[in-house]
Amino acid sequence: MSDLSQLRVPSMRERVSRDEWETRVNLAACYRLVHHYGMDDLVYNHISARVPGEEGHFLINAYGMTYDEITASSLVKIDFDGKVVQDSGTGYGINHAGFVIHSAIHRGRPDVACVIHTHTPAGMAVSAMKCGLLPLTQNAMFFSGVGYHSYEGPAVDLDEQRRLVTDPGSHIAMVLRNHALLAVGATIPEAFVTIHWLERACQAQTLAMASNTELNQPATDTIAKTNDRYKPGQRRNIGELEWAGLLRLVERRYPGFRD
Repeated sequence: MSDLSQLRVPSMRERVSRDEWETRVNLAACYRLVHHYGMDDLVYNHISARVPGEEGHFLINAYGMTYDEITASSLVKIDFDGKVVQDSGTGYGINHAGFVIHSAIHRGRPDVACVIHTHTPAGMAVSAMKCGLLPLTQNAMFFSGVGYHSYEGPAVDLDEQRRLVTDPGSHIAMVLRNHALLAVGATIPEAFVTIHWLERACQAQTLAMASNTELNQPATDTIAKTNDRYKPGQRRNIGELEWAGLLRLVERRYPGFRD
């Protein structure tokens, strides 16, 4: 096995378009933020983003790097068939399960620019509950509904891709039964805020259900009104306000993500 103890990643800045570089920077920041908020799982899981202006291509992490060391240049460009279009020179490949899940969503949902998949204790706990995600909190009521995908084992079977696309429908989030969570967005900031709220909703649900006390169930019309207030056009685009502050956080805590 090659010595991968020291990463040497050449800069990709002058080798890609300006739009792709901006996407790479935001995606690297997203990886660092998922780490910061405790939603990463060693070197596993994956976040992907479409390459602007290149139909059928998306960026994903090199399989073997931790989320807090992902940089704009270390991301690997692959196509919908899993072929590496542009390697980052890390010495690592890509996670096959990541390709199966992300290529399915990107191919089937042209409205999606970013896909985030996490394994967190709260997300896995809710994925194991028959009730799924409940509208117990404001964070949970943000979602008009979530898709559900039954567990079929590690996602390495290409035949599963059809169901990975149809099961979420038009929802922005999906619970992978007995597995974990998945969120999508029309932008990277939108996808990150969505997974953050989904994670918080799952954390609150697991804590509330473990409290051994009767839970307060919000009225149906209150749930609908709350969800309506979060819809596009009611306030602002999700991620629009949050992202600048989140980038400042990454700059302070995890410098180097722009490399």
